[in-house]
Amino acid sequence: MSSSNGTGGLLLVHAHPDDETITTGGTIALYRRRGIPVTVLTCTLGEEGEVIGEQWAQLAADAADQLGGYRVLELTRALAALGAGPPRFLGGAGRWRDSGMAGTPSAEHPRAFVRSGAAAVAALTEVLLQLRPRVVVTYDPKGGYGHPDHIRANQITTAAVDTAAEQGWDTPKLYWTVTEADMLRMHTAALARRTVDGLPGALPRGWRLPAEGELACVPSETVTATVDVSEVLGAKRDALRAHATQVSVAPSGREFALSNNIAQPILPEEHFILVRGRPGHRGPDGREHDLFADPAE
Repeated sequence: MSSSNGTGGLLLVHAHPDDETITTGGTIALYRRRGIPVTVLTCTLGEEGEVIGEQWAQLAADAADQLGGYRVLELTRALAALGAGPPRFLGGAGRWRDSGMAGTPSAEHPRAFVRSGAAAVAALTEVLLQLRPRVVVTYDPKGGYGHPDHIRANQITTAAVDTAAEQGWDTPKLYWTVTEADMLRMHTAALARRTVDGLPGALPRGWRLPAEGELACVPSETVTATVDVSEVLGAKRDALRAHATQVSVAPSGREFALSNNIAQPILPEEHFILVRGRPGHRGPDGREHDLFADPAE
């Protein structure tokens, strides 16, 4: 297997430790198994995360404010589970800080990622020119569920891809990571049936089903690429468990929850929207099934 870092591979731009696993963990593991170089570039240390449980609760931003450093360790373990290399942070570890949710005072911190300006675009442009990835992945303009740092990651990635093209590397394909509404609905409905009927794999105590429309997703007709990650779900589960301050995995291994205890299915597919470049071979469903498929002639 080739190195997990290098030119011509996959670059994923994520806001906080754990985002890489929740949204694209299967894709990372799958392409690493295929020997594709993969670089996960994380924009903050996730200092403002809400901690699950008591063991590390005092590390939080409103206490010792040491959570970011601990999450570097969690990210290291998660990437190892996925077969990827060590963490890499935009501008170096700690250059920009987790901005927190919209409307919170943390967004006013001088190092808040939402205040990163042109410096973040320049730092990402440098990474693009160094790695020359064939495929880049980040969030959609809504940041998935609307976190300001996710939105900012979309903004700087879009700008940096354009800038890098002017300076010598025109990224062949840029995708947004999204969740398909139909697939999410199907798996959530199956969980609801297990829970109502008291079958094995029902919700753990204290968890709840998501309300209609509560989990971020996009209309199925907007999805342009589906990656089947069923063969690497074990690696994705291990990576989710590595982010233990932020994520709990159900005993069934079928769902996870954040600190809000809202159950989210661990899907056998990951979904993307191609926003730059030409699509490769498409299946009968009209979608790509390999992000690295050469453009169709």
